[in-house]
Amino acid sequence: MRFASDNTSGAAPEILAAILKANEGYERSYGADAAMARVTDLVREIFEAPHAEVRLVATGTAANALAIATHVQPWDAVFCHTHAHIAEDECNAPEFYSGAKLVLVPGAHGKITPDALALALSTTGESGVHGVQRGMLSLTNVTEAGTVYTPAEIAALTALAKARGIPCHLDGARFANALVATGATPAEMTWKAGIDVLSLGGTKNGCLGVEGVVLFNPAKAWELELRRKRGGHLFSKHRFLSAQMEAYLTDGLWLRLAARANAMGQRLAQGLRDRQAHVPPADANMLFPEWSAGHHDRLEAAGAVYYRWTAPEGREKARLVASWCTTEAEVDAFLNAF
Repeated sequence: MRFASDNTSGAAPEILAAILKANEGYERSYGADAAMARVTDLVREIFEAPHAEVRLVATGTAANALAIATHVQPWDAVFCHTHAHIAEDECNAPEFYSGAKLVLVPGAHGKITPDALALALSTTGESGVHGVQRGMLSLTNVTEAGTVYTPAEIAALTALAKARGIPCHLDGARFANALVATGATPAEMTWKAGIDVLSLGGTKNGCLGVEGVVLFNPAKAWELELRRKRGGHLFSKHRFLSAQMEAYLTDGLWLRLAARANAMGQRLAQGLRDRQAHVPPADANMLFPEWSAGHHDRLEAAGAVYYRWTAPEGREKARLVASWCTTEAEVDAFLNAF
């Protein structure tokens, strides 16, 4: 009953097999490996973007920080949700790499609203040389609250940003989960909805450790190349990153893994609702249920592992995340213990 994070599970067998295969013989280094060329072709095909460029790193923090830094100046603002991962969980890495300032925008259930974004855009950059300038919009899908933006919702927000002349980033640490939850295609969720650069997550969804930065504006590729090297994130034995991403994107593996995680998350959410727990909107594999006091101790005594969350007095709240390998038996055992 391990629901602390989708980071705590192991790697999918297909990913491990690809790494072992990549370990055979010799291969060119620093991203010049043959598998990386195939990854680029896969990304272009899957995203219906023949000119897209992709660069691989090992962590989501690096992907976000480099993606943002490649599109902003140190005097710029990056608009993101109040509880975005880049704001709360990346130790100021996006600001360190870019010099830009994160401007926090509110919204219920982890989602920025058009009205809130319009207000933030209208009140930023109005003091000329004395103030921070409008630089970029960053959205997270799946959000940190476990909800999902639809392509239409993304397009509504990016339209406001584009009207102000700024580019748009999508933090897709759980991008596959968002696709499965909405039924959207990768193109519909990204460049067709106004996204200029995507952080394409793999680690949370069955990879050992690989994330992609997908540029839909290839003119930024060389700058990203330089920033990745300067930031210390260009792997020498790059083939082991390429092998993971190639296996991940081949034959729909990434979507099958995400579908399993989402299904188990939904099974967990519905089971808790059936047992009178309050479960806020949870569209994918992460949920934040609240219940009456006394359940934490009983669940943990039964072997459940998850994060306790801040709750009102007399209540308890949890953060529960299902992974690609979560089973129905694990979910049902948690529900029975509850």
